[in-house]
Amino acid sequence: MTQKVVIFDFDGTIADTVDALISIANRLAKEFGYVQITPEELALLRNLTSREIINYSGISVFKIPFLVKKIKGELKSKIPELKPIPGMKEALINLKNAGHRLGIITSNSKDNVTEFLRINELDNLFEFIYSGITIFGKTTIINNLLKQKQLKPEEVIYVGDETRDIEASKKANIKVVAVSWGFNSPEVLAKQNPNYLIHHPSELLDVVNNS
Repeated sequence: MTQKVVIFDFDGTIADTVDALISIANRLAKEFGYVQITPEELALLRNLTSREIINYSGISVFKIPFLVKKIKGELKSKIPELKPIPGMKEALINLKNAGHRLGIITSNSKDNVTEFLRINELDNLFEFIYSGITIFGKTTIINNLLKQKQLKPEEVIYVGDETRDIEASKKANIKVVAVSWGFNSPEVLAKQNPNYLIHHPSELLDVVNNS
């Protein structure tokens, strides 16, 4: 087994934040000029790519960084209530114990992520947390990380729950594990041809060990 650097997305992948984020987004809908998300609409949005969602919402691309900043600020007060995806804590511990290096790349704030990890006793598992506004993907952040840490693409594997995670990983020439328990549906994730599509965190160790 070769040691891997496993990079995780945070929202929807490690942390069960989707419901909290939708309730905040709905509260901010009027201020930012988009329609609130009904349960029926959520089912539709789960089957769209990140670009399609932005087009569908009608929100101006120029407003998105301000919206993301506001959502991150509002999520701060909810962090103590949020929990990891069931089975994720055990999966992360197993990966760490198997000798893999773990990190996070997120569009959430570093403060929010650090606080969540501390409350849920996960803070000793991660080597790095990179935070940045990543509307259309995380390719630049991934490439900067590879350069800074002098990593070869074949040593790295990305784990995320959205189509933009798959897109960014492919552009950065690293393998990607898509997870079906986050925002995007398994169907739309499969269409993007990730290297792996998994349905429970317990599958992570085998996938990483054999990648």
